[in-house]
Amino acid sequence: MTVVILGGYGAVGREAAAVLVAAGRRVRLVGRRPERARAVDGAEMVRADIADDGQLAGVLDDASVVLMCAELDNARVARACFERGVHYLDVSASHPLLCEIQELDALARAHDAVGVLSAGLIPGVSNLLAAAVLAASGQGAVRIGAVLGSGEAHGPAAVRWTLDGLGAVEGSWRMVFPDGRRTVHRFPFSDQYTLPHTLGTTDARTGLALDSRLFTALIGAARRPFLARLMRGRAAEWLLTRVHLGSERFAVVAESGDASAWVAGSRQSRATGVVAALLTQRVASFPPGVRHIEQLVEPAEFLAELRAYGFESHV
Repeated sequence: MTVVILGGYGAVGREAAAVLVAAGRRVRLVGRRPERARAVDGAEMVRADIADDGQLAGVLDDASVVLMCAELDNARVARACFERGVHYLDVSASHPLLCEIQELDALARAHDAVGVLSAGLIPGVSNLLAAAVLAASGQGAVRIGAVLGSGEAHGPAAVRWTLDGLGAVEGSWRMVFPDGRRTVHRFPFSDQYTLPHTLGTTDARTGLALDSRLFTALIGAARRPFLARLMRGRAAEWLLTRVHLGSERFAVVAESGDASAWVAGSRQSRATGVVAALLTQRVASFPPGVRHIEQLVEPAEFLAELRAYGFESHV
């Protein structure tokens, strides 16, 4: 198996690459400036601009699987993969982007290719937790909450995506996490929009908090127009890429009725990379077509596999 990782120079891509190399896979990290990237032992670094159709075709020439760890014209790349019978996985949390790829289901089936969406922590593990609690409760509504470590360093693209989502959706509620009760503010992660179609939920909502209570309060305040404009500015992006208040711990919880399930650990970027790598290794066993993680793997079994990498869970 030759795995091509696009966006492989970032934190998530490097974590996924390390797991795949350790499993004996041939891994190729692709980007425009490999000289600026941190190398991953055992992975090949390749210079290419995938915005160029010819260079993209060269990247896919002997690829078995493409793992997309960035937002780089994803639907166009997915289409190129499926036309060649190359499997494609995507960790994106952007619902409109995932909808574009979902529309390529017939193309993927026609070429015996697999597309896996929601292939990270949130969306991804969050979808599996939701599936587990919905099955246990027998109800149709689910609440998902994530407390992410604001002490973890993230790149400009991840920070910009988060800032753009502030104030996009209204609503806050309280949830019980492994370290206590917290308020989460609704945030436009894609899982809440996907689950009504994949699991038939009548109501799904996803909320975000940061382990820094100050930053969490700012998320809630971002609904006010003045603060929203201020926090989405370049100054806020500059600050958040350089100032890290809090720890690197994260927790994701799903609740439905009296049923609850959670996953916790250190560094959400590592968790996303590990989840993506585990799915990449399984991809050839999945049926052709484009599906989300909860349509492909059994929650308890997959979460048990995650525990082998140091993450905690309760289902």
